[in-house]
Amino acid sequence: MRTTYQPHKRRRRKTHGFLKKMSSPGGRNVIKRRRAKGRKVLIPK
Repeated sequence: MRTTYQPHKRRRRKTHGFLKKMSSPGGRNVIKRRRAKGRKVLIPK
């Protein structure tokens, strides 16, 4: 049996990255809220 989480940088960026967030209204709201809160990192790695 293999471990469940097999990280892939490319896939992670494609699904959770900045561009993906900016592509939907909900994602833009997320970024807006994080900016308003004063987050140092908008999109965690």
